[in-house]
Amino acid sequence: MTTSTSLTSTNSLPAYNSFNVTLENKIAHVQFARPEAMNSMNKAFWLELPQCMFDIESKTDARVIVISSTGKHFSAGMDLAVFSDSSSMPQSKDPSRMAEGLRRLVLQLQATLTSLEEIRLPVLTAIQGGCIGGALDLACVADSRYCTADAYFTIKETELGMTADVGTLQRLPKLIPAGIVKELAFTGRKFSAQEAHQFGLVNQVFDDQQSMLAGVMEIAAQIATNSPLAVTGCKEMLNYSRDHSVEDSLKYMATWQAGMFRPNDMMKTFQAKAMKTQAEYEDLLPVKGLFEK
Repeated sequence: MTTSTSLTSTNSLPAYNSFNVTLENKIAHVQFARPEAMNSMNKAFWLELPQCMFDIESKTDARVIVISSTGKHFSAGMDLAVFSDSSSMPQSKDPSRMAEGLRRLVLQLQATLTSLEEIRLPVLTAIQGGCIGGALDLACVADSRYCTADAYFTIKETELGMTADVGTLQRLPKLIPAGIVKELAFTGRKFSAQEAHQFGLVNQVFDDQQSMLAGVMEIAAQIATNSPLAVTGCKEMLNYSRDHSVEDSLKYMATWQAGMFRPNDMMKTFQAKAMKTQAEYEDLLPVKGLFEK
């Protein structure tokens, strides 16, 4: 697949097999590009997603990422070829060594989705049709979720005879009531867009995919106009607070503020408001590999 960009060549990205990526007005739009396969998460997907996230963070001036899809469904979830291919599964005559290898494989799959959480940019997901199995794992790790009225969600793994293992059971209880999560996990039933909105899994339900993308891009544009340092601080603090006590989170907030807060961006905000213009903030320093120039 080709990658189009409205930015300079220094912000160019490689081509990916699983996604189309566009960059405009500091918004990176990552679109699943295999509608003929219901955008199932094949081996290339699992390898490319964390690389795509890192490429956007390190090679572009994007301040927010929107993930959407093509075709009837957002994603059918894990491609069974990932597990049926002998090269993907650990092989050993010793059951204990096979178990250790399988554990490591699951950790690697989990790390692929956790990449959305680890990058400093907010990640918004725009979901149409089915968000099934592994796709729900991905949706749960995003910062905010939006969907169409015909969207549905399901912890499909239960119906297939296994326990969901790459994040839904760990993250979904942080997003909606635990009793609802247990019902969905135990039954594997479809969870409608209306239910998802009622319980807070999605921020907003749109009539169709076109209006959803327009609405989500408008939200992304609002994020992109804010100070990127303030936004990344919000993401860092909210994720930390989710997993720690209030006391620990307050102490971390104080330490973060002591190190990161400077009045520069606030002064730009005040000046822009006085002049009734939009403040222009400096981008964050680029993310680089160790010792990379």
